[in-house]
Order: sequence, then structure tokens, then C-alpha cells
Amino acid sequence: MNKILLLAFGCGILACSGRKSATTDEQKTANMDSASIDQNTFSEARQFLQEYHPDLIELKAGDAEALICPAYQGRVMTSTADGQASYGWINYELIQSKKILPHMNAFGGEDRFWLGPEGGQFALYFKKGDPFDGEHWQTPAAIDSEPFTLTEKTETSATFTRQVELVNYSGSPFNIGIERTVSLVSKPEIDQLLGEKTDSLKVVGVRSDNVIINKGAQTWSAKTGLPSIWILGMMNASPATTVIVPFQTGAGQPINDSYFGKVPAERLIVGERSALFKADANYRSKIGVAPARATKWLGSYDPATKTLTLVTYTFDPGNKKYVNSTWELQKEPYSGDVINAYNDGPMKPGQPQMGKFYEMESSSPAAALAPSESMRHQHTTIHLQGPESELDKIAQRLLLTRLETIQQ
Repeated sequence: MNKILLLAFGCGILACSGRKSATTDEQKTANMDSASIDQNTFSEARQFLQEYHPDLIELKAGDAEALICPAYQGRVMTSTADGQASYGWINYELIQSKKILPHMNAFGGEDRFWLGPEGGQFALYFKKGDPFDGEHWQTPAAIDSEPFTLTEKTETSATFTRQVELVNYSGSPFNIGIERTVSLVSKPEIDQLLGEKTDSLKVVGVRSDNVIINKGAQTWSAKTGLPSIWILGMMNASPATTVIVPFQTGAGQPINDSYFGKVPAERLIVGERSALFKADANYRSKIGVAPARATKWLGSYDPATKTLTLVTYTFDPGNKKYVNSTWELQKEPYSGDVINAYNDGPMKPGQPQMGKFYEMESSSPAAALAPSESMRHQHTTIHLQGPESELDKIAQRLLLTRLETIQQ
């Protein structure tokens, strides 16, 4: 990285979905005090979730633990590397209220299952003929507020199933079988993935292995719309947290920041091989990377707690067909992004927001499946805490960024 670029990164310093708005009442109910988040340890999160969800599943391997909620589609609510730090953002207020909200229920969780696309002529979140706005946007209940069925459990993994019937914006029906296995990643495998020994670090890895199956009688066609697997992870935001997005050299823009309007320069700095995106939950914004420019890694760093979070996922660079979730009738419905990052914030100045979180997301390619065929997408989240010098080695190799550029 040249000196000019290093200075730019130093001075400058994301998913949520492509949704544009939500009702004020929904935002107020979903909103929670950031101070209360910081006070909750992993054990406190576990105690709280067990109170409201007695079927809560705990995976454990040594000091690494994760909490899985069947009622929320088998989502990973949070994890820990030491029994103290709690990495996933949890919406305590919404869960405690026991309310089911319109449009979407932002319960939280660092790995949740969704389906794409969200908007466009093949949208799964809008009815045929409805305008693409917040009043008509509706997350399907099967991937928002209804449970998945637990079919198998071990000390380190849990498997869930669900079958859902949906109709997209164009009127095409989909009968989708869902299989989802959440597991703790062993330390030897984490070391192998990172290309670095992690003996001096606190570390936990959680993987979701997600499968969709065409349970219908018709082949899913690009002409009538294709679904995709979409995994989103809500993490606790802080004033110093930055999302790091590495990208490959090549044609086309490396970072797409057109989701909610161009991201201000002080919040998004694009370098030669990576971008820095501010994740403080104070400004609603979203970015993405197209498959032609993506690597198989995405990450974030909080220098205050010396926590490096990494996301890796199933990625075939040869497959360029990803669904487009923008809220409009699209000229190119299969030119979407493979990874996204979202930073929460008020819809408008002075309005409430969903919560003090940011998201890192990955998507599968569009699923052109014949009857009984399936598609698999894995999404792995790894949290590491320890000496910055050790974390920096990993960040340089996988995220193409020196951590010191973030603090500067």
C-alpha cells in the first residue's frame, strides 16, 4: 500500500437487506439502548435467551460456545471464545416484548437464514403489482418469525429443516425444502483456514451449512425467477469498528455503494485492494461486491477490544449469476452482489433505528434447479481476540489490509 493510500485510509477512518424503510412503530419497538448491549456478557445472553426460549441450543467445544434458537429459524444468536465476550447482536427489547412485528422482526443473531431476491420483478418480499416501498415490503414468515424443526443434535452441531411455499412478484410459485446445519468449527480447521496458528488468541468459529431443494414439479427458470440462499450476520457495533472488504483487481467498480445513496467519503474509503467501511451504527448505509471482484473473505476489526471477525463462504468465481435485490423493476435481475456489509442507523435524521449493529452477509448464486435438485451454501464466521500483532498477520493475508491503517 503506497503512502498516499495509507494516509487516506488513516484519515478516513457494513446486511441488513436492501430495504428502504419501515414503519415508525416497528423501529421504536425494535430499537434498543446501545449501553445495555455492552453490559451483556455471553452468560447473561444465555440466561436471557433461555428464559424466553427454553429450547435454546448450546454448542460447546472447550471455551468456544454458540447459542442457537430453533424458534428463529435455527439462527446463531451469539458465540464466545472465552465464555465472557458475546459477539452477536441480540435485540433484547424485541424478544422480551414477545411481539411479532409487521415487515420484519429484527431479533438479532450473527448467522441467520434468508432467501433472495428481496426486490425486483422476481422479489420474494413483495406481492405482484405492489409498489416497492416499506409499507408493502414483507419478509416471509417462514424465514422471519416461524421456527425451523430440529432434526439432529450433537455437542457441537445442530440440524434443522423447513419446507416453505412462496410466490414471487411475477407470480411464479416455489416449493422450497430447507436444510440447515450449524456447527462449531474445530481449532485445527480454523488454523488451516487462516493459514496461521492461533494458540496465542481467543478464537471461536461457527459455520452454517445451508441447502435449498426444489420440491416442486417444475424446473426453476431464469425467465420466471430464481431464488438464492442469503446468510446475514448481525454484530455488535462500536464507535471504532470498521468493516474490511478485500477485492480482486479487474474491470468494473470494486465496491457498490448505491443501495441507500452514495456512502460519504469519511465512512467508505476504497483503496487499491480493499475498502474500509465504518460500522458504528450511526449512519444507515450498505455496500456490496460483485462476483467478478469478490474474494472469499470479508471481515471487521474493533481496536478497542482487539477483536478481528472474519467471514468466509462458498464461492465459485466462475459463476456470475447472483440475484439482484434492489427495490425496482430491474434491467439485469441476475447482476447482484455476492457479499454485502450494512451499517444500521436512523432512516432519517432524528428517527429511531433498528439497533446498534452492523451486518456482514454472503449469498449463493441464483439456484436454477430441476425438481429434487439442491444447492448448498456454507457461511463461516470466525472471531479472534488477542495481540494486535498476531491479528495483523491474518488481516494482511486474508483481508489485504494492515490493522494499523484503521487506527490511524
